[in-house]
Amino acid sequence: MEPDHHQLVQLLPLLPVLAELGRTEHMTETAHILGVPQSTVSRAVARASAIVGMDLLVRDGRGIRLTPAARTLLPYVEAALEDFQAGLDRVRDESNIVRGRIGVSFQHTFGEATLPLLIGAFRSRHRNIVFDLRQGPRDGCLDELSRGDTDFALTAPIAPAGRGITSHALYREPLRAVLHYRHPLARRSSVHLAELRNDPYVTLPEGVGLRALGEALLREAGFRPRTAFEVQESTTVRGLVSAGLGYSILPPAGPGSGTGQFLPETELGLVEIPIESGLAFRQIGIAWRERTFEPDAVRLFREMVVGRGEALLAELVRARSGTS
Repeated sequence: MEPDHHQLVQLLPLLPVLAELGRTEHMTETAHILGVPQSTVSRAVARASAIVGMDLLVRDGRGIRLTPAARTLLPYVEAALEDFQAGLDRVRDESNIVRGRIGVSFQHTFGEATLPLLIGAFRSRHRNIVFDLRQGPRDGCLDELSRGDTDFALTAPIAPAGRGITSHALYREPLRAVLHYRHPLARRSSVHLAELRNDPYVTLPEGVGLRALGEALLREAGFRPRTAFEVQESTTVRGLVSAGLGYSILPPAGPGSGTGQFLPETELGLVEIPIESGLAFRQIGIAWRERTFEPDAVRLFREMVVGRGEALLAELVRARSGTS
């Protein structure tokens, strides 16, 4: 075996450690991300330095610092790993051998169109992947993700980063005042929520993201609502508003919402009116757990959602937001 080839063979198992250490420049954090003892990282760096023939790390106070040799080498290490991953993905895609299960927790309103669009795009390429779907309030979705019961959580507002959770924003949509079609404000182009101070309010349960966002808007308007109904999901909210039993604050229904038809002969109907507030929107995003081993199915879905999610959902966002 040629000497240079022998060096490559020795270095190959060490490349993931070098790449992660180059990103973090921190021994303890690198060990945590890779799920190995810190001593393993230290030995890997020492071994790599010996093979290369020069130091890759030096002590800098209580921390460490990459040497010029390491900074020169790292882009090649990262490129080699990326090329190998791309080749592996292509082989798996072409042979259609990627299998597995993906667990997704999501709020009820995202089952209407958002999640089906993402899953549909993914399944068009990976038909052997099975999805386990769990609907629930935002807090419940994030709890399931943190416990490891699911791989992803699709929520609004998006999950805060930290404690081993990473989030990616997908889109934002406006919140509207939802009123009976014969309400005195129903023909307005916009409404200030203070004008609804004395009307009955239809809301969702505690722990639901929309409830918290609506309450924040009402606090901004200077009052606490007179709650008439608390129901489990937004379809029933719309039904109660359509019957003239109160108002609510919801995102636009838009296509794919499953909302009932406008029936003037029965006095059932509602309108959605823009709210005069800079806070009248919600940010939708997906979150996942950081972990040492990420199954191929989970990784591929995450990469697709992060890389193509905004484009896949763009038409839906335009339709629901009323933008061109």
